[in-house]
Amino acid sequence: MRAVPKFPVLAGAFNVCERGATHFMTSSRKVGVTIPLFSLRTRASWGIGEIPDLPVCAAWIKTAGMELLQILPPHELARGEASPYGARTAFGLDPIFMGIDAMEDLDANAIADALGVAGRAELESLRAAPTVVYERVRAVKSKVIRRAFDLFVANDWTKNTARADALRAFIAREASWEDDLALYVALRDSHEGYGWGTWPDAERLRDPHAMRAARETHADKILEHQYTQWNLGLQWEKARGEMRVLGVELMGDLPFIVCGESADAWARPEQFRTDGSLGAPPDGFAPDGQDWGLPIYDWDAMERDDLAWVRARTRRSAQLYDRFRLDHVVGYFRMFVRRKLAAGGVEAKGSFLPKDEVSQLARGQRVLGTIAHEARDTRVIAEDLGVVPPFVRETMRDLGIPGYKIIPWEKNWEGDRTFQNPAAYPELSVASWSTHDTAPIGAWWPEFSAEDRAELEALMHVGADASEDERWRGLMSLLLSARSSLALILAPEILGESRRINTPGTVDDKNWTYRLPMAIEDLHDDPHAKYRMHVLRELATASGR
Repeated sequence: MRAVPKFPVLAGAFNVCERGATHFMTSSRKVGVTIPLFSLRTRASWGIGEIPDLPVCAAWIKTAGMELLQILPPHELARGEASPYGARTAFGLDPIFMGIDAMEDLDANAIADALGVAGRAELESLRAAPTVVYERVRAVKSKVIRRAFDLFVANDWTKNTARADALRAFIAREASWEDDLALYVALRDSHEGYGWGTWPDAERLRDPHAMRAARETHADKILEHQYTQWNLGLQWEKARGEMRVLGVELMGDLPFIVCGESADAWARPEQFRTDGSLGAPPDGFAPDGQDWGLPIYDWDAMERDDLAWVRARTRRSAQLYDRFRLDHVVGYFRMFVRRKLAAGGVEAKGSFLPKDEVSQLARGQRVLGTIAHEARDTRVIAEDLGVVPPFVRETMRDLGIPGYKIIPWEKNWEGDRTFQNPAAYPELSVASWSTHDTAPIGAWWPEFSAEDRAELEALMHVGADASEDERWRGLMSLLLSARSSLALILAPEILGESRRINTPGTVDDKNWTYRLPMAIEDLHDDPHAKYRMHVLRELATASGR
């Protein structure tokens, strides 16, 4: 079992109420770091960030005065997929994030035997890899997780032990999503990984007789999936508990929709329309707009069961996180859709659904209000970037949901087009230099015009001849000076890296593969990283965060 390194942390009183929720007694203005779970790196992880790495990262960022860790969606991906927004489920966690060393059914000998000589060499190669190599990591982990499952069946399941009862309780408790997901994964594996749209009609259309037969045929694979999700849940709960003790919140991300070949679309085909492709309209960053290749909601069908799926995935997010981000919040008001053509492909120009603003406002108020209600005590923020009508942000303000303020995009567009001073941002907002879809500010800086750089340097109180270190300090200081209740720093920005997490509109082996340059334990002692964390701590204190 991995222990959380005992890094020194800032003094800050907090207590835990009877329900276990953490109430922070420090300033309501916080600073956090944005880093995908897959990007975390510790000495114990297997070529990708893992659930037990979360409190290790939390302990590290706490040394810089940060009290929040934001990750991207951790849901189960299909083989060959890397984007966390292309998951095959809105509920299940991806086994690739399992902490193998933390599995109760495994010891060092069992892991070594499962890996074999070649597997142990592969593991060392993956640990040293500069980026995440998904399929290789997944292959190694799947083999060892299967060994853990076999040991559990032999030692617990067949003997009806207390651990077997605990798994049965999990299966019953999470049946609303795990029943369909486990069956879907078993069927998909039986069809060599192909999506449900290619399956025989009886399985594709969920014929009751075919479903009963499939549950019998694939009972072993279904139980293995349930066992895996149970273990992932146990590791998640443990990591969250350790983060609460450290006083660091976990912030997640609720994607706008799932992919068309997901378990959710298979189980609820009437609620997802496939006659169009979801995307974004043209804007200054994508003149032709964006086609995401995702299905679209049939909101009328969803209304017939009172938005049950929306409510369920909101409750799931509230279960996983202290707060979460609503991806593409404008989509809950209006979806930008390109119709699919009979000859293949999609139309060149798209349109909004619904078409009129009255209907858009009514739809957004209904769905966003439902999400806010189901989230209960879990805080919600919204990604409101791009082309967003005023009534979207008005609805967010009415519900107390903060939106984003990306400093390079916050200008007085209706006036002299100068940058807004972050100190004047509304408190109900999230300030940042960048997002996971943009370059870190250090790489972005040279792309600014000379006028923009001069104006930002004036706000930062640094000169044009400032050193790289002085400019970085000025950038971080300006961000933390924002009046926003939350300021987020992209992980590469802490370390002065220029690597991107994702470049929208591209598909290559660089997207979604970013890893920290070294293990967090080593970052803690690295002079460069240690200096920067010290500066961030000073700036956080000076800014009242």
